[in-house]
Amino acid sequence: MKTFFQYNWIVREQWYQWCEDVPEEELLRARTGGVGSILKTLFHIVDVEWSWIRVLQGKPDFQEDFEAYSTLDKVRELDHKFRPEVEAFVNSWDETMETRALISHEANGKVDVDAWGEVMRHVIAHHIHHCGQLSVWSRKIGKKPVSANLIGKGLIEPDMEGDQ
Repeated sequence: MKTFFQYNWIVREQWYQWCEDVPEEELLRARTGGVGSILKTLFHIVDVEWSWIRVLQGKPDFQEDFEAYSTLDKVRELDHKFRPEVEAFVNSWDETMETRALISHEANGKVDVDAWGEVMRHVIAHHIHHCGQLSVWSRKIGKKPVSANLIGKGLIEPDMEGDQ
């Protein structure tokens, strides 16, 4: 689990760097799919990741307003503000947390019960899904997207002394 969160954080940082050479109007341009624009999608990824972690911790969740973070620098700042809490939770993950129940009550009276492990994997997949949308949009503006390759990011140290 930790490896995939680390992967997502590396890729997200690479997307921020990718954005540095893109005019702000292009980052904010309304696009088909996703949550509307490149910058708003990056904001959404950060907000959703943090929100789900807070829900699992039993902390209050609130939706940040994109209008307060509508520049690349502000989205990065928000990410760096939220990341320590998310990272601490991810680093504390152990097998006993995998099947803990998250019970949520919807307005219509329905009760949902999800396993924490399922929620964590949703957060990982959510990030990867939206990065795929960013890749499509990057090609539409004629810019090479950030690589989605997990290999070569140094996330798992190979055992050079083990059986080959």
